Amino acid sequence: MNEPKVAPYGSWKSPITSDLIVADTVGLSSLSLDGDDIYWIESRPNEGGRNVVVKRTSDCRTQDITPAPFNARTRVHEYGGGAYLAVDGIVFFSNYADQRAYRQDPGSQPRPITPETQLRYADYIADPTRNRLVCVREDHTVEGQEAVNTLASLSMDGDETGGQALVSGNDFYASPRISPDGSQIAWLTWNHPNMPWDGTELWLADFTDRGTLHNAIKVAGGPQESIFQPEWSPDGKLYFTSDRTGWWNLYRWRDDQVEPLCQMEAEFGLPQWVFKMSSYALESANRIICAYNQHGISHLASLDVSTGKLKPIPSAFTHISDMQTASGRALFLASSYTTAPMVVQLNLPGGGFDELRYSSEVAVDPGYITMPQPVEFPTEGGLTAHAFLYRPRNCDYVASRGEKPPLLVMSHGGPTRATAPILSLRIQYWTSRGVAVLDVNYGGSTGYGRAYRQRLNGQWGVVDVDDCVNGARYLVEKGEVDGERLMIRGGSAGGYTTLCALTFRDTFKAGASYYGVSDLEALVKDTHKFEAHYEHNLVGPYPERRDLYYERSAINFTDRLSCPIIFFQGLEDKVVPPSQTETMVNVLRAKGVPVAYIPFEGEQHGFRRAENIKRSLDAEFYFYSKIFGYQPADEIEPVEIENL
Repeated sequence: MNEPKVAPYGSWKSPITSDLIVADTVGLSSLSLDGDDIYWIESRPNEGGRNVVVKRTSDCRTQDITPAPFNARTRVHEYGGGAYLAVDGIVFFSNYADQRAYRQDPGSQPRPITPETQLRYADYIADPTRNRLVCVREDHTVEGQEAVNTLASLSMDGDETGGQALVSGNDFYASPRISPDGSQIAWLTWNHPNMPWDGTELWLADFTDRGTLHNAIKVAGGPQESIFQPEWSPDGKLYFTSDRTGWWNLYRWRDDQVEPLCQMEAEFGLPQWVFKMSSYALESANRIICAYNQHGISHLASLDVSTGKLKPIPSAFTHISDMQTASGRALFLASSYTTAPMVVQLNLPGGGFDELRYSSEVAVDPGYITMPQPVEFPTEGGLTAHAFLYRPRNCDYVASRGEKPPLLVMSHGGPTRATAPILSLRIQYWTSRGVAVLDVNYGGSTGYGRAYRQRLNGQWGVVDVDDCVNGARYLVEKGEVDGERLMIRGGSAGGYTTLCALTFRDTFKAGASYYGVSDLEALVKDTHKFEAHYEHNLVGPYPERRDLYYERSAINFTDRLSCPIIFFQGLEDKVVPPSQTETMVNVLRAKGVPVAYIPFEGEQHGFRRAENIKRSLDAEFYFYSKIFGYQPADEIEPVEIENL
């Protein structure tokens, strides 16, 4: 075995290249079951980010269901989710290009079942008793006005009307779930300014003989209680999660009463950024297979609903989602410290795991992989914040004695989301080149209870920035990293945190904004319905607290900004419009601050095309190499850096 070479951090040659990262790699989501068959969606960067419904049969054959150029992706809430449903081998899905609902019978091409209108559909469920689908419908017919959301029904054979509204009047609807006997339906609803993790309501109604609804009652929820994932058990009982105790725990509606099932300081729920999210499933009338989150890490368990006893199911998985069950098995998406996301089958009751589909077939020598370390560090107000630290690791290299590595702080999007400690080759890209990474779950992140999530209320642009800054300073004080080579990067809300940190603090020496928010007031005036009032809770009511929107927008204080930034932006982004980024770039150009700007045609909020994922990753690394003066080991397409 060769002795490692001595070379500066940042200059190590790594086999984890951007080409490797985008090669044979897909996104996995939307796992579901139809009888013995398993379905999921693959987002394929090498097909321009096209979403394909994939089917795995009971005899282990896997086939693509969605033919090109169809793209199974809905724009309801812009973030989508719940874009398809498989029923007895028939697949219904939303097509991205025209947002119409399609029906695809086995062996046939998809055919539209809704007209060419400004209607969008998501979160489909089957109502076989009435030969129809029930779904969330979003109506964009009236230009210049906010879209109208309803629960609607669609005939499975085709619906020229675009569907019939079943429930309307509130701003948002989600999670329609029909009882096993077809007599009742449950759903979630909420109104501005709440987001679904702030406050939702769970409703229940009976079907009439005509298929309309009556006898509607509110089961649980309200402005200060978030309900997640209603589900029916085989014996007709309604289950859901609620954070009424400060943690998303499991409950049951029985005999007109809400019963707690398993109360603990753990999260059995998730922030509903997309439709059809699931963290638990009823394997039988008496047993739930679930994933819960403690300290940012997922755990697998079985819950006996009659006794409330939670039994851990040992596994190496650190992140679990999309839980589904059938008799004798559970299916979910999972990943770990050493494995990328994959489709997993848990065989019950024995407990063995089968790995059915990997998001990446790429194999990397463990000598280039670093393990995440959970980190707790002190932050403002005497509180504690959380992150995962990835130290540099490359079996071929060591740094010279006394040199400390540069640090890249990652600020996740949302901001009401969380980062998870899983194998991410995009993180290992940095660490295998000699750059330490701190992936921060700042106050406002999920996985640590409602109180931690609400730290960000009224404090966006303050708490998140403080936590990213304090995480970096903590590592500097411990002697882990070089305080003169601190970088921060983030996308969307994480891009906002990045820009605020670079503008209002002097800790970081460079940064990268991916479709980041620079002007909160512009965001309020020019964003989509789902997030139209998000900032009401995060910042304050607008326009009453316009002063806060001004004070926390980097665009208004570029005189304080003197460190280099690289910007990446999709030109079809409807969530954070390109004007936000371009205004910031123009100001920095005029000021003489080193700046680079890479726009991408055809990309929306988040990059889906392989060539753009590759370009942005390499360009960011190249940018830092020029700022900090280290020499990349690979040939990288140059980036034009103005004012350097």
